[in-house]
Amino acid sequence: MKITSKRFFPALLALLGLSVNGYAAHPDSHGAHHGAHDSHAGSLTPITVMGEHMHARGGWMFSYRYMRMEMEDNRDGSSDISPATIVTTVPNRFFGMPGQPATLRVLPTQMTTDMHMFGMMYAPSDKVTLVAMLPYLEKEMDHITFMGGAGTTQLGTFATRSEGIGDTRLSGMIGLHDDTMHHVHANLGLSFPTGSNTRKGNILTPMGTRPKVRLPYPMQLGSGTYDILAGLTYTGNSNDYSWGAQYAGVFRTGSDEGYTLGDTHNVTAWLAKQFIPMLSGSVRINYLNVDNIDGIDPTIVAPVQTADPDRQGKRRWDLAAGLSLLGTEGGLRGQRLAFEISKPIDQNLNGPQLKSDWMITAGYQKSW
Repeated sequence: MKITSKRFFPALLALLGLSVNGYAAHPDSHGAHHGAHDSHAGSLTPITVMGEHMHARGGWMFSYRYMRMEMEDNRDGSSDISPATIVTTVPNRFFGMPGQPATLRVLPTQMTTDMHMFGMMYAPSDKVTLVAMLPYLEKEMDHITFMGGAGTTQLGTFATRSEGIGDTRLSGMIGLHDDTMHHVHANLGLSFPTGSNTRKGNILTPMGTRPKVRLPYPMQLGSGTYDILAGLTYTGNSNDYSWGAQYAGVFRTGSDEGYTLGDTHNVTAWLAKQFIPMLSGSVRINYLNVDNIDGIDPTIVAPVQTADPDRQGKRRWDLAAGLSLLGTEGGLRGQRLAFEISKPIDQNLNGPQLKSDWMITAGYQKSW
């Protein structure tokens, strides 16, 4: 694995914030002041914000999240683009290779991603919380294949699917500041390439054949590389309100199969209100920036946009709203059930690419 200074030092300077939401299970234990702050803020924070929260010494938390994202229709830059325009005007980067037409001839029309995220947290001290996260992914993408090397005659449709575990993430959150109203922490972690990036599937080519090939980049389950997780998180609370902001980055290291996925930068901010002790609501705004792929997998060759490393970058703004139910008494104490739905309000894609349509997240957390 080769780690370059260009990627490594910005990651160290930025530090991180990727973990699991929650709150201190034992506010009456050592570090009670710190635990009381997080118990309030953690119960209000949107379920999709990972890395906003630390635990008091000795605290544990298990979490499960289900996230579903749907993508539909195509966009190039900030403008929508029709199937007919794509297959007659957008160049195929593989043109000149055997069987490769001059323009794209296979068009993705819709994609769904279901992710089951399992997490565990443990705090060996008030200043450090350790986090482990493992996702299980299910992906499906629908396509239209256009006949031959030109024209707008549709040959047929097909779908590709992939399923399995994704990349495992281990990190440690480090407390920087904590008082009755404000909390700041950083985290440095590592993502391990436990997800496959060599999955195959059957496709329909413009010539009518159905070979089994390595699937394009968005349909793979892992990055294939050891990635640095780095960021910084601020949270605040007063009475029934909680707010916060976070930067979280993924910095790719080395390369695998001839390529490295693009670095990812995510910035989010939120405001939440506790209506009654067991119910809170939140609103959140999120900005995502994903770089293009560096390099290329020589086995991924097809007249489709998802096979082109230069058509993977994106910049997107999302607006989200959520609800959180918190157990406060008896056997429900220490448990949380939360939901959030988000919708893009602006997206600029290195396209053509499928547009994000919406994402819904439901999560359960248990602290002790």
